[in-house]
Amino acid sequence: MNDRQLEYMLAIVKEGNISHAADKLRVSQPSLSQMIKQIENNLGTQIFKRYSNPIEMTYAGQQYISAAKKILMIQKNLHNEIHDINNEVCGVVRLGMPIQRGLELISYLLPKFYKKYPHVTLKLEENGSAAIEEMVLNGEIDIGCVTTYPHYEELDYRLVENEEMILFADKDTDFAKSIPAETPITLAQAQYESFIALKKGHSSRTIQDQLIMNYNIHPRILIETSSIEIAKRAAIACHAVMLCPRNYLNTTPDLLNQARIYPILDIQTKREFFICHRKDLYLPKYMRDLIEILLQAKRVEKGADDK
Repeated sequence: MNDRQLEYMLAIVKEGNISHAADKLRVSQPSLSQMIKQIENNLGTQIFKRYSNPIEMTYAGQQYISAAKKILMIQKNLHNEIHDINNEVCGVVRLGMPIQRGLELISYLLPKFYKKYPHVTLKLEENGSAAIEEMVLNGEIDIGCVTTYPHYEELDYRLVENEEMILFADKDTDFAKSIPAETPITLAQAQYESFIALKKGHSSRTIQDQLIMNYNIHPRILIETSSIEIAKRAAIACHAVMLCPRNYLNTTPDLLNQARIYPILDIQTKREFFICHRKDLYLPKYMRDLIEILLQAKRVEKGADDK
């Protein structure tokens, strides 16, 4: 097995389809199929079940893919460790975070990181927390900023902070007119208002759906969006409400005069912000420093909020 074969086989598993993987890898489908046949002949067994769509692995295939991930991780760790030994300050960091988290952190992170490591390339993957967490698990990115609770034993989670969930309501809603701002409320109290919702996959949406199910309510959802920024502005424009973390109010101070804020009661799933990476990933100094800069960014932000 060589590196190219291992990476190609992992791509097939990820895409779930040989033709899709071929397009992603920019190789022809016949050559990719031929490579699979060659590997299977060498192993003396099939890796993929025939005629399955999406593609499925045999038991032998599952063991092959598990070993492929470990081999590539060992090679990556060795490469990073040799870089450290040679005191080379160059490399690549694949960092994942949701767009909203990027609005909080990137403007603080980039100047400080590039000042210290001008020859390290930072590749940013923007996605929801659930997707970022899986990409870290699969070795597709090195470090993830996620709002979740720890799902995987293979990952190291560093708790950054607990985040309070609030109801963000336009001041002209019947709800906001009848209940003083900052009064702790249940979501059921706002069930007759129109909601702006984040799309499924966002931790805020998961919390919202759990509360809706627990209270057996059926609020009207006007629109779903992947952006908290869009959701806040839509809530004001449409005289609606939405759930979001309190710390995300800081990005739109211009809206606060038009909104009323209410802490949410009865949330069973905490919203916690973690920085995570694989436990078996060797972290070069520039990765360790990147994590420290991210932590420092949150400390600076919290200090500003406390003043």
